[in-house]
Amino acid sequence: MDNYTAVAIAEGFEEAESEEQIIEAWQHLIDTGLAWELQGSFGRQAVRLIDAGICHHKSSEHVAAA
Repeated sequence: MDNYTAVAIAEGFEEAESEEQIIEAWQHLIDTGLAWELQGSFGRQAVRLIDAGICHHKSSEHVAAA
């Protein structure tokens, strides 16, 4: 997924094909750091998704693999 598509899905101006694609878009924003660079609502939603266990911090992948 590219940055534009992830933002478009997260903002809602591009319709996602599935709930999984929405999660993929948010995970992409977290992994690339865009969630923390865009307007505040992106970061707040990213934190909510992480806290709910739907998404994870990028560094969690490395910890889980170790």
